[in-house]
Amino acid sequence: MKYEEKAYEELVQWQMKLRKKSGIFARLSKKAQNNINRFIPSEAHQIMTNAIKMMIKSVLAGANLLSKQSFPKAYTLEEKEKLLEETLAKYRKLATVEGAGTGAGGILLGLADFPLLLSLKVKFLADIAQIHGYHIKDYEERLFLLLVFQLAYSSDEKKYETLKKVENWENEKKNLKDIDWQSFQQEYRDYIDLAKLFQMLPGVGAAVGAYANYKLLDTLGETAKFCYRLRYFENLKHIRE
Repeated sequence: MKYEEKAYEELVQWQMKLRKKSGIFARLSKKAQNNINRFIPSEAHQIMTNAIKMMIKSVLAGANLLSKQSFPKAYTLEEKEKLLEETLAKYRKLATVEGAGTGAGGILLGLADFPLLLSLKVKFLADIAQIHGYHIKDYEERLFLLLVFQLAYSSDEKKYETLKKVENWENEKKNLKDIDWQSFQQEYRDYIDLAKLFQMLPGVGAAVGAYANYKLLDTLGETAKFCYRLRYFENLKHIRE
């Protein structure tokens, strides 16, 4: 119970943090990123957009999502989140190695990193859903997975909108038939474009790629932890009622 009490307090603090505006540095970075995007070749933008759309289609179709990993049965929140942290460490290591490798290869391998990293993130979320006892075969669970993804990588305005859907998932899932694909892919690209651009620079690409991928998985891991923690407490509340 002590673990759950602390976990609930952390959850409330996380929700409050997401509702706050980003600092001035983040807003300036966003503005700089928008300016830099104008100089990136349209072909590079198209590769990124197609990669995201293809992955989303795979997710919604249920392809490549059923994890082959076998997890021990977890009953308590503490057990589930311990498995989550272990799984995150594994994917974070894979993403870091992959980012360093593609970052050292210049522009072409830097572009290849984009769909590879996207695939790792989706597989990580599929594993976390399994740890929490949710079946990715269910269409609504694939939609929830995408909301978690979008919450991790989006602007302040979209974060707040997505957070409300996650918080009211039991009602949202009855009406949510699909996601806004255009918004999904644009928010994701806007979130990571700056890091991926520097990853393509000669000399620093490997270091930037490794660090960027590590941080991107870290962000996704934290978001997934709190989103599924939110569902855990919501389910607990319904059981007690």
